[in-house]
Amino acid sequence: MSMTVNLIIMFVVSLTVSAVAYPFVLHYARRHRIVDNPDARKVHRLSIPVMGGVAVYAGVFAGCVTMWFLVERASFSWSLLALTSMLVMGVWDDMKNLPAILRLILQFCIVGGYMALTDHYIHSFYGLFGIHEISPWLGITLSLVAGVGIINAINMIDGIDGYSSGYSILACTCFAVLFIFVRQAVWSSLAVIMTAALIPFFLHNVFGVKSKMFIGDGGTMMLGFLMAIFGIGALSLRRDADLEARGIGVIAMTLAILCIPIFDTLRVMTARMLRGRSPFKPDKTHLHHLFIDMGFSHLGASKTILLMNLIVIVVWFLLWRCGASINVQTCAVVLMGFAVTFGFYKLMRWQQHSGPIGDDGRPQGTPLWHAFCRLGEKSHKERKKLWLSMRKMMDTRPSVKKK
Repeated sequence: MSMTVNLIIMFVVSLTVSAVAYPFVLHYARRHRIVDNPDARKVHRLSIPVMGGVAVYAGVFAGCVTMWFLVERASFSWSLLALTSMLVMGVWDDMKNLPAILRLILQFCIVGGYMALTDHYIHSFYGLFGIHEISPWLGITLSLVAGVGIINAINMIDGIDGYSSGYSILACTCFAVLFIFVRQAVWSSLAVIMTAALIPFFLHNVFGVKSKMFIGDGGTMMLGFLMAIFGIGALSLRRDADLEARGIGVIAMTLAILCIPIFDTLRVMTARMLRGRSPFKPDKTHLHHLFIDMGFSHLGASKTILLMNLIVIVVWFLLWRCGASINVQTCAVVLMGFAVTFGFYKLMRWQQHSGPIGDDGRPQGTPLWHAFCRLGEKSHKERKKLWLSMRKMMDTRPSVKKK
């Protein structure tokens, strides 16, 4: 069968198994009280089951088994083992709240072990600033730091409904296109499988009330690891992919896909350290918190942030198609990354705390701030017919009842 047919079959299998597994996982999480309880820094006000990553993993596992039969007995065992390890560590963290240093050590061990077993690490800068092949030691070090950084970036953006899963669907789709383009059957299959497995969770997470579940650290660690190996994989394709000859800035493209999670996490962690706090101590200074403060709904905030990330990807693509050099592509993506995270966040917080002084003696915000607040009000679609139909569909799906 053709690669396209194989990808369609894997997509359908992964989507179906993930959807079927969801109510079973939801029932288990409720029965054993594996929930995320609200606190001062969280935006939800009810205890929500927090094992959505397990349902996603079920779809991924089924898709990988299908891939083994379809893609010439594809070698993906180390990837699946690493994903499983990340899931287990994350679920353990959800249940026991592991110390940050222990999580970090385990992440380095899993990423390092994966690279040692697969020989997947950054081999080249693809001509960026005249740099091509790099030494294995430098490549391994950069890959370790980048891999663990991406894992934590995806974990840290999981603060509102639909954000981490919606972003991962977008990123996996982009990576799937890349890997199909360079004829990497296993990686393109993994990207398609994860995209399909995330869709049922995304719909329940965004539209469900009775069926709502969070993806949890188990899910975000797994997603973060997959984004990491996709990013590192894109930078370890060597010359046989002919990307450099086509003028594709591989580093620029990878940064564009991972733009907002990386740059927003960099901004947040830098700000925490400048205040003398642990970079891993949670707070409410992420980009999605800004949109919630402007009155956006969870879905409205998620869509707006994902649109910002998509714009960066599109700008990179247009620069490449217009013949911009690899250096120009990379510099442009980095500047856009800082602009849509550091720049936009600082600008809007300044607008929030400026403007006329109210009766309470506090600034009331500028016209720009209030304009975004009006956009936020329009993002609430809960009472619209389509929204209510989707909610009914998600909450009336067959569920597992307690005997």
